Amino acid sequence: MEFTLAQIAHLLSGDLEGNPNDVVNSLSKIEEGKTHSLSFLSNPAYTEYIYSTQATAVIVAKTFIAERPVKPSLIRVENPYQSFALLLETYNKIKQNKSGIEQPCYISETAETGTNIYIGAFAYIGQNVKIGNQVKIYPNVYLGDNTVVGDNCILFPGVKIYSDCVIGNHCTLHAGVVIGGDGFGFAPNSDNNYQKVPQIGNVIIEDYVEIGANTTVDRATLGSTRIKKGTKIDNLVQIAHNVEIGENTVIAAQTGIAGSTKIGSDCMIGGQVGIVGHLNIAKGTKIAAQSGVGQSITNENEIVQGSPAFGIGDYKRSYVMFRKLPELQTKILELERLLSNKNKT
Repeated sequence: MEFTLAQIAHLLSGDLEGNPNDVVNSLSKIEEGKTHSLSFLSNPAYTEYIYSTQATAVIVAKTFIAERPVKPSLIRVENPYQSFALLLETYNKIKQNKSGIEQPCYISETAETGTNIYIGAFAYIGQNVKIGNQVKIYPNVYLGDNTVVGDNCILFPGVKIYSDCVIGNHCTLHAGVVIGGDGFGFAPNSDNNYQKVPQIGNVIIEDYVEIGANTTVDRATLGSTRIKKGTKIDNLVQIAHNVEIGENTVIAAQTGIAGSTKIGSDCMIGGQVGIVGHLNIAKGTKIAAQSGVGQSITNENEIVQGSPAFGIGDYKRSYVMFRKLPELQTKILELERLLSNKNKT
């Protein structure tokens, strides 16, 4: 794919300094720029590269002032990072602009499909499934009976959505995501083993949610496990039955959230966080990586860290003391030795 600098500048509503007819066909880091590539400068730490890069054009801030001559053309915008992100999004849309239905695949006669969709080979579309417009379903995707997939969704290879689950509009599910597997529900009985508790609820994922590869969201025992609008979930995250995740919350990889916990909107959860069940996490909470949360967090916008997690200010002070423990132990042993010698005399 090739684009002129004039086309790029128009897309970004930017001001072009250079030849509008020059062509770019790839995107690159500024330090790795080559002829016919387009890069950007956002972080001042990379400013030096603009004088040596071989990129044909560089997106810069409108306020950028060159201290010496630069070779590439410049496209001046308000925010270079956001503009480059827009280009990446546009590039992805063009690259993923597949359409049609590949064979072999199975589509139930009772399924409803929207316009301009793509269904890859070996996909399975069950009974009474409803698929919206502009949906991309890659090979080996499974949609169980009565599932709903909204408009402009992308389901990458190997996504599995169990029966009765609902996916909103503009959602992206990466390879290997499982939506609606049984929650971990087992009740001990008199024979000292466990009786499975049927999980008959579903999962509801609202609009503009993105879920990373191999993440699992379990169906509710009753009712719904719910991921609300705008939430972004990383790879390898486990979300248990009847959990609710608030709007615009972000969750990093390897986090596990136990059943029936409710997480508020605008939260940030670091990698490898563990959250026990039946808790309430207040709006705007930030949980540092590898923390273990064992009780509800009721104050909005609190930052916690540690296992068990507590306020980050107290955690940092405690950590300073923890690091001094070997030094303190040495001092205590020395004091004990001095006291022992004094008692002997």
